[in-house]
Amino acid sequence: MLKPYISHIIFRTIAEVIEEENTKAFVIGGYVRDIFLERESKDIDIVTIGSGIDLATKVARKLAVKKVSVFKNFGTAMFKYDDWEVEFVGARKESYRKDSRKPIVEKGTIEDDQNRRDFTINALAIALSKENWGVLVDPFGGLKDIEKRRIQTPLAPEITFSDDPLRMMRAIRFATQLNFKIDAKTFSAIKSQAERIKIISKERILDELNKIILADKPSIGFELLLKSGLLDYVFPEMKALCGVEVIGKMAHKDNFYHTIQVLDNIAPNTNKLYLRWAAILHDIGKPATKRFVKNVGWTFHSHEIVGSKMIPDIFKRMRLPLNEKKKYIQKLVFLHLRPIVLSQDIITDSAIRRLLFEAGEDLEDLMLLAEADITSKNDKKVKQYLANFKLVRKRLKEIEEKDNIRNWQPPIDGKEIIHIFDLKPSQIVGDLKNAIKDAILDGQIKNDKKEAYQYLLDLAKKRGLTAINPL
Repeated sequence: MLKPYISHIIFRTIAEVIEEENTKAFVIGGYVRDIFLERESKDIDIVTIGSGIDLATKVARKLAVKKVSVFKNFGTAMFKYDDWEVEFVGARKESYRKDSRKPIVEKGTIEDDQNRRDFTINALAIALSKENWGVLVDPFGGLKDIEKRRIQTPLAPEITFSDDPLRMMRAIRFATQLNFKIDAKTFSAIKSQAERIKIISKERILDELNKIILADKPSIGFELLLKSGLLDYVFPEMKALCGVEVIGKMAHKDNFYHTIQVLDNIAPNTNKLYLRWAAILHDIGKPATKRFVKNVGWTFHSHEIVGSKMIPDIFKRMRLPLNEKKKYIQKLVFLHLRPIVLSQDIITDSAIRRLLFEAGEDLEDLMLLAEADITSKNDKKVKQYLANFKLVRKRLKEIEEKDNIRNWQPPIDGKEIIHIFDLKPSQIVGDLKNAIKDAILDGQIKNDKKEAYQYLLDLAKKRGLTAINPL
């Protein structure tokens, strides 16, 4: 049954080399798991009895692969062959000290290597030696766990997670990606050891979190992070969204569950990682702005402003990229209410121009976020909002085609204002430039240099300024 899956020249070449070297090798982990899940995979992990680096070098030579990447500190090597990626490692056993993530590593058997794997479904191996070619090696019942759609550890979960606490995140990630359940004992061990995630680097945690975010239904993972206690340590700002407070008969919605619903809503419409991050962070300012107003109820005024200001610190702590991605998310968080407001009011040309100008090239992403933000359980209300959004989209298109506002800059810039009035860089220069921009966005003047110049002269005259160098 498994032989067709190891018929590629890569596997046949490995078999030739281990026959010549009188050793053993196995394909192990994700490639084997994905055979039974009927998922295509071209990432191959090979474990051998002996040196993984030596085996990689000899196999690469037979395949005429010129570049082999060697990682001596880890005893691993890898190369690419066409669109396949193959990594080799020697079988080993590991032991850990309680206060360290650095294992004591020794050479081992295939059994030792399977013992150190994170989950039974990732401990499956297929033999590549001539005498047992294609035989499945499954000492922990990984195949049965695949059939039952279950995540559990090969050894006692307390040992597995203590050895490498990142495996707690990986359990949740696999459960999310594969829509599997985490075994009760395994999940109990995660809950009891959640605090130990603190010894793991932020970069490794972020890698797992991003994979959860990119799953088909990421809410599965975030709910598990919450229930396990891991969310407290890896994303405390998101944990702060949890809960409902009631005064009298007035309650607000649980902003954590609203947020993961928004994330699920947007997931089918985009694979953009940072647009999904914007969905996660769009209401992150609500805990800091929550107020109860008598006879009104709960309010979260300016949460979009507060939330956008929180993002740099969140990015820095979580090791997210401090570049244009941060600015992109800040913009979407800051603007995320604007399309909703437009959909509720009479849509003026001025309001449409301002949204086009402020959103710029990210307008479509903003609209996707705003649409995903409609999470009411009232179907009639949701349909009405979405119908209104269609109208907003139509008006955006009409105004953009007419006025060409998106990514637009005012027809007279700050340098020209300085030159015309012989000014030094100052607040008044910025005020004059912004006044021209506002006049165009409000429809007082056309998006035209001649009209903008005349408007500037009239405005400057009221402020006692004279054109020294007229255009």
